[in-house]
Amino acid sequence: MDGSTVPQRGPAVDSSSAFILLITIFAFFLPILLYFPPIRSLWIYPLKSCRGIKVHQSKVLPTGLEFDRLYTFAQLKSPFPVSLQSPSPEKEAHAWHFITQRQFPLLATVSVDLFTPDPAKTRGSVGDSSAPAPAPYLLVRFPWRERGVRGALGWAGAKLARGWRARPEREFVLPVAFPSPDEIAARGYAREEVAVWRDAVPALNMRADLPPELALYLGVSNTLGLFRVDPACLRAVRRCAPSRAEAGYQPVTGFQDAYPLHLLNLTSVRDFDAKIEKDEELRELDPRRFRANIIVDGDENPYDEETWKKVRFNPGPSNKRDASTFHVSCRTVRCKLPNVNQETGFRHPVQPDKALRKFREVDEGAKHMGCLGMQVTPLFPTEDLESWVEVGMGHDDGAYARHM
Repeated sequence: MDGSTVPQRGPAVDSSSAFILLITIFAFFLPILLYFPPIRSLWIYPLKSCRGIKVHQSKVLPTGLEFDRLYTFAQLKSPFPVSLQSPSPEKEAHAWHFITQRQFPLLATVSVDLFTPDPAKTRGSVGDSSAPAPAPYLLVRFPWRERGVRGALGWAGAKLARGWRARPEREFVLPVAFPSPDEIAARGYAREEVAVWRDAVPALNMRADLPPELALYLGVSNTLGLFRVDPACLRAVRRCAPSRAEAGYQPVTGFQDAYPLHLLNLTSVRDFDAKIEKDEELRELDPRRFRANIIVDGDENPYDEETWKKVRFNPGPSNKRDASTFHVSCRTVRCKLPNVNQETGFRHPVQPDKALRKFREVDEGAKHMGCLGMQVTPLFPTEDLESWVEVGMGHDDGAYARHM
């Protein structure tokens, strides 16, 4: 020791340095937090073009979210126009064509509830493993008031049971599982083809389960059919979809329009909403009009999802499930269906279709059409062909999405 004093060591970081450090960390991580927004909501539509069901989590299958688009309504149409010189078989030919809110906007007011009974609560006795597990089912309801005294009683009963704004309803039940051969024969179901856009899809016509009032309520003058998708007769998805080698299976879809799932970014919806000319019938654009399965939020840049190649949803630290990965296949070309108010079934005569065509004609393959949202295809890392998505899962795109 030379006797010199050793200066006392001051605090490692003074208050001003600590403040600068915190700002630096916050500035570094904020773009990441904004760029990896979570899933805000998940939606399934068991009965195509009818009211959707908001779920907290869902199994992902090759056909999309579990229980999505199991059924579609269809009408029996004759060929038109047919010349007088056409042969009789051509004049008498009829075919089933699927229907949506494009033709019948009141489909938006047909509600669908999914019931998956708890086996432990519905079996005959506790611990009775021999009892068959209860089957899940769909409860479909639509507004309907009978005439006369019966209608008045139904109206009063609806008000007493569900509140002043409630309306009397008609309901029917549909199975979730595909019917067995015995059930098909007993119920009088028929295997027929139904046209979904340009595809003729073999499916099961279950119109025997339809109440006759439904066609009257919707305004369908042709014969109304109800088709259940046949798991053995799915439609192959090829254009813009991943290859069999990339996806791990041949991409398929059922009664979805073209791809297994639809993804929507709320940031893009908000930006587009600001461009629409509003009126009394459309004051704010409800994202439900676009009928997406997966709705995300939080990206800084509107329409950034159009640059994604793949998107991966990561579970939280307490969730033991693996990440779910999707191929972002193409933009969603919009028709006039978003003009329909999903609460009332009222179809706006102009918007947002006019604004979509004006501001969102962005795809060279869809001239004079507007685009919003993305069509996505599930990717599976294993042969199980199954994954999960859950509200709150953050999505990981960025470099992963753009460069893979």
